[in-house]
Amino acid sequence: MISTDICVIGAGPVGLFAVFEAGLLKMRCHVVDALTQVGGQLTEIYPRKPIYDIPGYPEITGEQLIGQLMAQIAPFRPSFTLGERVEQVDKQPDDTFLLTTSAGTVISAGVVVIAGGLGCFEPRKPAIPDLQLYEGKGVAYSVRDPEVFRGRQVVIVGGGDSALDWTLVLTGIADKVTLVHRGNTFRGAPDTAGKIQELASAGKLDLITRAHATHLTGAGRLERVGVSVYGGESLLIPADDFVPLFGLTPKLGPIAEWGLNMDKDAVSVTTLDYSTSEKRIYAIGDINQYPGKLKLILCGFHEAALMARSAFQFIYPDQRINFKYTTVYGINAF
Repeated sequence: MISTDICVIGAGPVGLFAVFEAGLLKMRCHVVDALTQVGGQLTEIYPRKPIYDIPGYPEITGEQLIGQLMAQIAPFRPSFTLGERVEQVDKQPDDTFLLTTSAGTVISAGVVVIAGGLGCFEPRKPAIPDLQLYEGKGVAYSVRDPEVFRGRQVVIVGGGDSALDWTLVLTGIADKVTLVHRGNTFRGAPDTAGKIQELASAGKLDLITRAHATHLTGAGRLERVGVSVYGGESLLIPADDFVPLFGLTPKLGPIAEWGLNMDKDAVSVTTLDYSTSEKRIYAIGDINQYPGKLKLILCGFHEAALMARSAFQFIYPDQRINFKYTTVYGINAF
């Protein structure tokens, strides 16, 4: 069993910053996320998309922001359980909690912080017959490590930021990259779309527009992707990997069953400290709802700061919290 002061559910930017704010007050954090890597939507969908409203950064990509947040919390040595979803939260007689994940991991925590963004995310899968037969055998719904695709033939499907970003990354790593998109214009950032067109014109990747994937073939493992081009042409493209990137579908999941006050698909909180209707459980970031709510990363950072100071009373009930500026005392003094 894992024992911690605070269990943070969600490893997106707000959840990671909550670790920093808790660490300043000498509270240990364990972070759980259903995704297999930290970063939430930023890493999963928008790794290379520029973000312009983070204070101090005129422009920063999602991937860079998560990297900076991980460096910022490193001194506090948080622990992580990734690729597992918190299924159950049980209140104990001493008012602490036992959390159980989908893989049976048990976590004991004095405080629970829900920072799950819009909830658990599941990939949007294309309507392709027998798609599941090739999952893990050539079909992947995200790119974890680009080096896995080195020297391989990769077919990416999609027209949004994630599809464009990963097409750029894998071009030059993979032996051959083919991007298939239903339209002839892209939903992603215009600058990225322009780079895709330039690479295609230079013959560095194959771009097939006004087309969609129809079927997969292979003896036990993916070997080819069938593509139908609007107008009647059918292609059979050799492929080691098929990566459909249509984004993620948010699902509130088990959170809806935890007895918290809800406002549609969000957790109702008080703006005093972003506590929920259940004592010792907080909700910060896009998962919560209150009058005037803005779903911005920087607003989630603010919520994390107030949450941590409120949680302190439960972790250290006999101590009085003293407000200190990091500019004066640094972080090791806290």
